Amino acid sequence: MTLDFASDHAAPAHPAVLAAVAEANRGRAPSYGADPWTREAERRLRELLGPRASYVPVFNGTGANLLALSAMTRRWESVLCAEDAHIHTDETAAPEKAGLKLVLTPSPDGRIRPGRLAEHLAHGNRHRAQVAVLSLTQSTELGTCYSVADLRALCAEAHDLGLAVHLDGARLANAAVTLGVSWAELTTAVGVDVVSLGSSKNGGLLGDGVVILDPDAVPGIDYLHKAVGQLPAKTRFISAQLLALLDDDLWRRNADHANHQALRLAAGLAPLDDVALPVPTEANAVFADLAAPVAQQVAREVALTTWRGRGDRRLVRLMTAWDTDPADVDRVVECVARAVEACRPNHAEPVCSSPTAPDAARP
Repeated sequence: MTLDFASDHAAPAHPAVLAAVAEANRGRAPSYGADPWTREAERRLRELLGPRASYVPVFNGTGANLLALSAMTRRWESVLCAEDAHIHTDETAAPEKAGLKLVLTPSPDGRIRPGRLAEHLAHGNRHRAQVAVLSLTQSTELGTCYSVADLRALCAEAHDLGLAVHLDGARLANAAVTLGVSWAELTTAVGVDVVSLGSSKNGGLLGDGVVILDPDAVPGIDYLHKAVGQLPAKTRFISAQLLALLDDDLWRRNADHANHQALRLAAGLAPLDDVALPVPTEANAVFADLAAPVAQQVAREVALTTWRGRGDRRLVRLMTAWDTDPADVDRVVECVARAVEACRPNHAEPVCSSPTAPDAARP
């Protein structure tokens, strides 16, 4: 059986999440966010993130980003983001189709550096889209994490320049575990205005949310919620999942397991000949630079994502999740080791000429 390390979305829903959905399925309940589960989820988020927090359930992470950024910008405004940001690389131009101009800034390890935001502004130039929002991703698309200090510096810099701050938190749980901090310390405390809060990559079944920390940053979001097709009728089933993940810090336990398996995988790959790990493993993603024939051979047994390919090298991504078996991690390491050995130039029987299996989806 193929080992699936292509995405944390490949993991099943956590049993506690499924049980919560089944419990929410008893009887009738008001729709469109008026149900008790959604109200309770908002109450819990206010306990965690502050009394001004409000919760907007949506169908998925792309929808959360699209809704949040649409509410935070006007027709002539744009969004500043990392060159590897999910909103740029993996959302099939959804922001652009919605009329959002994305302005990219270099992020060699996935992170935007403080002190460089002003270089991308053109305030007052009627020929340029006016940057209104800084969008950050935590953890980043390259599996790295912004420190609390860097987040605070970036938010302060953005606010000084008149920008609001959006945080794509599809893997916020993984970052919080890595840094040993709460969600509040990564959001409210540092000055984030709006969060796209992910759960489907951390044991959820489907659905994510927008958490508003500054209501002034998202005028009209109640109307846009419906207008962009992200208002679920039966919100209780999405909110029940979030409540299950919040109960007894299940979200933290799930993310902690995923992160530890990524560290186990990175530790196993690092000593192998001709295998490089170009970015640190700080959450639940491992990026490995492999010779193209090695990557092709590994892809026969392991579902992975080819992030970049140039010349005779391939940068591949391997994702762990809440359910990742340590034995499967070790099997991946063994698979890569075998492929490296088999693809040595002096190997007696080369087995690396077959084309690689189709890449899995990146998100």
